[in-house]
Amino acid sequence: MEGNSYKFVELVGTSKTSVEDAVQGVLAKAAKSVPNMRWFQIVETRGAIKDNKVAEWQVTVKVGCRLEE
Repeated sequence: MEGNSYKFVELVGTSKTSVEDAVQGVLAKAAKSVPNMRWFQIVETRGAIKDNKVAEWQVTVKVGCRLEE
């Protein structure tokens, strides 16, 4: 069979610093238990407000993982 097959894993990451840090953090943690991660898609971005300022970023990402042959 030609071509690759993938599955989606949906993850949520948080950061007090930035959206990018939230993505980097969740991917680093996922790498310990999710094999063959190849790409990601940010599907939702949210945040928490404290004292009228951004207190935390939260992102939902779908990660494409290549299935083994």
